[in-house]
Amino acid sequence: MNIPDFERKKTYFRAFWEGELIDRPLISVTAPLNGKRVPLPYLYGVEAGNYRDALERFAFNQENTYYGGEALPCYECSLGPDQFAAFLGGTIEFSEQAATSWVRPFWDDDYTEADVRLDTSPGGCFAKILDFVKIAREFADGRFLVSMLDLHTNLDAIMAARGSQNLCFDLADDPDRVGRVLEKILPLFPQVVNAVAEAGGMDGNGYIGWIPTYSEGKFATLQCDFSIMISPEMCHRFVIPALEYEASCLAHNIYHYDGVGALTHLDDILAIKSVDAVQWVPGAGQPRTIEWMDLLKKIQKAGKRLWLYDWSPAEIKARFKELDPSLLYFSTSAQSPREADELIAYVTKHT
Repeated sequence: MNIPDFERKKTYFRAFWEGELIDRPLISVTAPLNGKRVPLPYLYGVEAGNYRDALERFAFNQENTYYGGEALPCYECSLGPDQFAAFLGGTIEFSEQAATSWVRPFWDDDYTEADVRLDTSPGGCFAKILDFVKIAREFADGRFLVSMLDLHTNLDAIMAARGSQNLCFDLADDPDRVGRVLEKILPLFPQVVNAVAEAGGMDGNGYIGWIPTYSEGKFATLQCDFSIMISPEMCHRFVIPALEYEASCLAHNIYHYDGVGALTHLDDILAIKSVDAVQWVPGAGQPRTIEWMDLLKKIQKAGKRLWLYDWSPAEIKARFKELDPSLLYFSTSAQSPREADELIAYVTKHT
């Protein structure tokens, strides 16, 4: 790899996963160089198959970005948040106004009898994303990493394919059939991870995700946003075993914990030994993560690492010592390389 300071950065991530402290918490801090940036195409151009234009724009931005601390240049190939459901045969629809995409529900009431498998047909979403990952790897030529996909699996995939309201009714009326479908979906998780890893050369270069945490072994972000819709009993029956299985397929992982309403499941999530780290996202209209210090401390007390993404450099300096530095990783941005370096120096001195 031709990424500057890559070997040193690896040692910090290795220590992070092992729960060890070198001299400070992990910090990924980026800053602009020369004030030059170009907008990336909508959803990285993948909806039009214009991969090279998207990659050239990213490469331009990379060349004009300072990557301080443990920041690593990485590119995410994406079809949007429901892409895993699209891999099952759904059709992705795009909204340029909202800069997002979704899968229109495509499973009817008889979906429990469906042949749940990956659609590997040429021109399908799974084939398209693998092509994109391969092209990104070749284009990168060691200059940046290609990310593992954003994977909304388990009940999130069923929700996208079935519709959230229908899935709620299914869980109330006949939870056993939801369980049968979930059993068919879970083995597809390692199939997708392994296929993407092969296309992206990740076993050789290492793994990183949309949560930009580097791992030399298999890594992905875990989540179940649908958990906010169900009771603790339902979560314990369906979500917890699914997350345990997915985590068992990986060397390391981070759980994307989204929404105050999902906190009713916190103790169950933290009790999963194989969940390594947590990203807490309070949700729209809620205070930022820095205002949830008791919750952050509880997560660390359970032995989980924290990834914090919304603290400014000034806030990191002021309050990072309230948390366990060996289980702590910040991603932030600075106004200049000098400010980025000053942040790293300050935190190192005061850890």
